[in-house]
Amino acid sequence: MASFFSSSSYAFSSLSLHNPMLLVLLGFAIVFHVYECEAQLTTTFYDSTCPNVSTIVRDQVNQAQSSDPRILASLTRLFFHDCFANGCDGSILLDNSSTIVSEKDAAPNVNSVRGFDVIDNIKVAVENNCSGIVSCSDILAIAAEASVNLAGGPSWGVLLGRRDGTTTNLTAANNLPSPFDNVTVLQQKFADVNLNVTDLIALSGAHTFGRAQCRTFSQRLYNFSNTGNPDPLLNSTYLAALQQSCPQGGNGSVLNDLDVSTPDAFDNNYYTNLQSLRGLLQTDQDLLSAASTNASTAPVVNDFATNQTAFFESFLEAMIKMGNIGVLTGSNGEIRSNCSRVNGASGMLVIEVGAKSSSSFVEQI
Repeated sequence: MASFFSSSSYAFSSLSLHNPMLLVLLGFAIVFHVYECEAQLTTTFYDSTCPNVSTIVRDQVNQAQSSDPRILASLTRLFFHDCFANGCDGSILLDNSSTIVSEKDAAPNVNSVRGFDVIDNIKVAVENNCSGIVSCSDILAIAAEASVNLAGGPSWGVLLGRRDGTTTNLTAANNLPSPFDNVTVLQQKFADVNLNVTDLIALSGAHTFGRAQCRTFSQRLYNFSNTGNPDPLLNSTYLAALQQSCPQGGNGSVLNDLDVSTPDAFDNNYYTNLQSLRGLLQTDQDLLSAASTNASTAPVVNDFATNQTAFFESFLEAMIKMGNIGVLTGSNGEIRSNCSRVNGASGMLVIEVGAKSSSSFVEQI
């Protein structure tokens, strides 16, 4: 799908930077302009049945981040991982059972994705207000928007009306965009779900907050491309700091800020970090620096680095598009009473899942 914005759409950038309401209105404009004929999802879906749902979700997210600032990035990532495997149907929330092989056991997710307890708390709060109305998949979508906005990012009208899936897709969950993919592979994985290059670069900007484990980038520190040397595209001062945090042969689960400048704020510093060769993941730095692909990606990175509003506009556009991947509506799916199991599920069965080969795109925990 082509970008919804021409270059002239950034003419009001300096004004909208000082008026966040313009970005909110822009989000609604995108919703109605792009998806007006897709009546299954709408920003007004719960207006008569659960009108306070967005406020309830936001309050719970705000409460969670008061003791865990990282949770905002984690909830945003949880929505990403749900949508890219099986569509935005809440399948990532399902636990193992006699009929379910949980996506939580996929390599990109195990010991990595987090925030399930927060989603459970949100579900309880929503059920106490309007029982049996709001899907877990919609809760994920609303929580992601609230998380971005509470961290200082844009707000947008969240399309709602998703229903929850009753199946999982471990194969798809094991093939999420990975920090070890090159840009060409990432572009293809995004294209497979109808997201374009600008969407890839904008959604990568979610690495402006959150953390990554040493194991997702340590090859850059000591043996880049089997050379026995560090990645030459790493800023030397930044390299030294990372080597101290992630010593060779050390604990691969140690966490590092994805954005060394403002680690818990949603802003465009992710892109300025790339310009100063301080992109943590190779997939991040390659968006600017990979010679084989940067003709199509570097101009967008540089635009976002100098124009935060352009980034915000493209990010909310990409989130709305991503939130429309493989949704269940109407009589498809269900409204789960408990986000971790399908309705009517009973006896639990631990299922051993074979070796995984993929790794997470973000790997923050």
